[in-house]
Amino acid sequence: MIVNVGPDLLEDSKHRLEKLIENKIASRIFEQDSSIWGADAQPEASIRLGWTAPIESANALIPEIVKLRDEFRAQGITRVVLCGMGGSSLAPEVICKAEQVELLILDSTSPTSVRKALNQLDTTAVVVSSKSGSTVETDSQKRIFEQAFQQAGINPSSRMVIVTDPNSPLMQDGKSKGYKVFEADPNVGGRYSALTAFGLVPSGLAGANIAKLISDANTALPYLAKDSSDNPALVISAAMTGVRSRLVIDDSRGIQGFADWAEQLIAESTGKEGKGILPVAGNPEAEISAGAENVLPALVSSAIAEGDGLNVTGNLAELFLAFEVATAASGWLLGINPFDQPDVESAKKAARESLQSIETDSSFDTEDQARKAFKEISADGYLSIQIYADRRESPEIEQLRERFVKISGVPVTIGWGPRFLHSTGQFHKGGTPGGVFIQLVQDDLELEVPGRDFGFQKLIEAQAAGDAKVLEEKGNRVIRLKVSQTENAIHMLEKLVD
Repeated sequence: MIVNVGPDLLEDSKHRLEKLIENKIASRIFEQDSSIWGADAQPEASIRLGWTAPIESANALIPEIVKLRDEFRAQGITRVVLCGMGGSSLAPEVICKAEQVELLILDSTSPTSVRKALNQLDTTAVVVSSKSGSTVETDSQKRIFEQAFQQAGINPSSRMVIVTDPNSPLMQDGKSKGYKVFEADPNVGGRYSALTAFGLVPSGLAGANIAKLISDANTALPYLAKDSSDNPALVISAAMTGVRSRLVIDDSRGIQGFADWAEQLIAESTGKEGKGILPVAGNPEAEISAGAENVLPALVSSAIAEGDGLNVTGNLAELFLAFEVATAASGWLLGINPFDQPDVESAKKAARESLQSIETDSSFDTEDQARKAFKEISADGYLSIQIYADRRESPEIEQLRERFVKISGVPVTIGWGPRFLHSTGQFHKGGTPGGVFIQLVQDDLELEVPGRDFGFQKLIEAQAAGDAKVLEEKGNRVIRLKVSQTENAIHMLEKLVD
């Protein structure tokens, strides 16, 4: 693994790198020293460092995963759907993209997204991943797949796979129904779980070479634990924790999707107490050309690169581990706990409350109000565009992001709701202030959640309303736009920049 740092950044980050080395942060992380981040953080940190020793548990899991994969294939089950949020879905998504194997990620409560996932049931297995076992999105998705399998004459116990912490409600329910259950390591938080059951089970069932991933990780661990200036994780941490703390990550020349994974890891870990590193997945040339302040370009590529900013190359296991170590080390430099997510919980609570009280005529803003808002963002602020609709991957998204950067002159993030609530949502509410938020909420045909008194459309609207409420309570400007059933959320964004 190689990390190159531009000359200006090298000079700026030199003293932070020395500080990390002098305080033996890398070796202490791998010794699972929970005192690193202070007394207040120690209770949480003491049960969140299992990701530093993933090899033994991973090697124990792999034969079981491969066996189940082969059993599925022998039965003609070749399509794998993953129901999961945040780190539970983003790591498998990257692994499978890197391996070029198909894995359908359902990390949305959009009725259209759910309906699409319910296709081809005769060849489908479903992995339901939730650390707590009580996440409303995954519970709702599990319920509708159970119903769909039953209606198709398929026993859900032959197709449903559970990944969760020991003794969670999801584990208890899965075992009672005869589902295949994989226990996750309770001492690993979701966003650090790429090399645990959360990353390995869905990826392995989809056909990724998870044995090689773990072998690569085993090779990387020794040099990432060194208190040395040639430890790439420490170099990354020192670089991204300076004044240039708006980290725009471009993965277009490497492992695509890695920027999204890194975005959630960094935002959720560092964005709290009014501090943090703002990660943006996209081409940094847009921010640089627009003159945005304190932008740190980061290129994660498959070939060695040099130039201004941060240039990182390595295999996927190296990248996962290096950025995890770097993010935990940055927590120490910033003086925050990198393992909690207090504002993610506040948004979940507000969403639950909104489910009880949301009205069909909830107030929305106008397009003119949105245009005015994103042209008045302060130079030290940022723009967050949040799309509560069927998630789709398209080159149009990055092109639109760059157009918004040009108009606003600040970094721009685009997130699909409710996916981002489990990741960058923490930074939005707890990180450095100055964000302006534009929500697009797509109207859709309701799809009832079995056994619940709400449907997916009501749920996604409640999640948008709940997040807006918490953002506004913290003094942020939030513009809410309604997108009708016959409109397209992407076309709405195009209208805003025309």
